[in-house]
Amino acid sequence: MAGESDNRQAFPVQADYCAAMAAPITARVCTALGQVLDRTSATGRRVLDWPGEPIADALVLRLVGGLHALHRAGADAALSSVFNGAVSDVDAVAAIIAEVVRDHDARLLPWLDGPPQTNEAARSAGLMTGLLHLAQRYGPRIELLEIGSSAGLNLMLGRYGFDLGGVTVGPEAAAVRLVPDWRGVAPPAVPVEVTGARGVDIAPVDVGDPAQAARLAAYVWVDAQERLARLDAAIALVRMQGVALDEGDAADWVEARLAEPQAAGVTRVLMHSVVWQYLPAAGRARIVAAMAAAGARATADRPLGWVMMEPNRDLHRHEVRVRGWPGGTPMELVALTHAHGAWVEGLAPPFETRDYVMRRGAYEADGD
Repeated sequence: MAGESDNRQAFPVQADYCAAMAAPITARVCTALGQVLDRTSATGRRVLDWPGEPIADALVLRLVGGLHALHRAGADAALSSVFNGAVSDVDAVAAIIAEVVRDHDARLLPWLDGPPQTNEAARSAGLMTGLLHLAQRYGPRIELLEIGSSAGLNLMLGRYGFDLGGVTVGPEAAAVRLVPDWRGVAPPAVPVEVTGARGVDIAPVDVGDPAQAARLAAYVWVDAQERLARLDAAIALVRMQGVALDEGDAADWVEARLAEPQAAGVTRVLMHSVVWQYLPAAGRARIVAAMAAAGARATADRPLGWVMMEPNRDLHRHEVRVRGWPGGTPMELVALTHAHGAWVEGLAPPFETRDYVMRRGAYEADGD
């Protein structure tokens, strides 16, 4: 169990991560919160007495989302001067944030009830990179199963257009087109056809509801206006075409989906991004076991794949890892990526960097 010191330390850790992700305004807000929160507010008491693991629980970003929502609603002019960058002095920002927590305590407190729903469509670039490696191995037809789908924006992956280091994928006239800054080795130039996509979330976001769409936007860092524009385009696509999104427990859902009949000539792929840390250890273990059992049953005609894009917070980047069955290859790191998809770095076989080799044991404990 974390204590007050650990909970408070999560704020400068998150600030460093935001700064490394070119989000200086959000970094300043994180720093100020860590300095000014105290036990005079219900929000402060709940944060300082947080019983879980503050980094894994994204405690800081829960509160940042609440502050951003206040700014977007025009609820506090001084707060908006921080979020629009007009006020950047460290002491001035801290003073404003302290007043906002005091004055809007009741409105901020509920934002601590659940983790951020950072459903960033540009993460599909990293996920598609992983899918291209599986398509090279097993063929183009892919059935997607996504856990932690939030609003289902990455379930739309088959309807987005991509340019990944010169490798183009998806409809030419796609309403959402993702062209990350590409580094390193281009992914396999092979066709991909998403034959179906279904997802699950413990608390799905219905973007048809303006209030829920606004909450989703509040979790986007204010520094990245291009992300907000992309979010609007992706939401419009979901509203127009719809997604197959269930509410439920990830482990229960994965076990049920893997037990269903699989079409011949189609690779069934479990996919997720920035969700593994939020699952309980028992749930992760059940998913690993279910994938191993399904992998043992996989055949050349009915393959199984796993694509994950999860954070390496020590190195301020995300890592795209892939595994496929049949085959004895363990989880492979195929790309590095910016947290919100701004850049992707493809890796050459055997897909291992020095950092990955050093940390591989920890990954395999969860992912094999």
